[in-house]
Amino acid sequence: MPTTKKCLTSADAKRIAAAAHKECIKNSWKMFIAIIDDGGNLMYLERMDGAQLGSMQVSIEKGRSALLFKRPTKALEDAVAGGRTVIMKLANAVPVEGGLPLIVDGEIVGAIGISGETSVQDGQAAQAGVAELARIVAGE
Repeated sequence: MPTTKKCLTSADAKRIAAAAHKECIKNSWKMFIAIIDDGGNLMYLERMDGAQLGSMQVSIEKGRSALLFKRPTKALEDAVAGGRTVIMKLANAVPVEGGLPLIVDGEIVGAIGISGETSVQDGQAAQAGVAELARIVAGE
């Protein structure tokens, strides 16, 4: 019997990214913003003016890592900082803050990955995207 599955639309992805972009502009940060769907595919990628080119792939990988491990990449970073260096050997694990799963009603529907500034700033911008998803779900 078929089930109903929650998923991100391209409009959702753009709106989530726009919220992250707004947080970056407010703080004068230059970032790459990646939105990943629940299958690990890139849905949306934005390079803000002046963002370092090396952050493109990092933003995508942070998003995929958050999706695949079902947790913020900050949790992986904290594990490594706490001595669990084995995390560094896990395929697709990016132990650097800035990747967050996107969750609707307890289901992961995708992820956001941000890169370009400090890890804490990347995480703050990603959180702005997560907050926007909550507004989307609430019908705002």
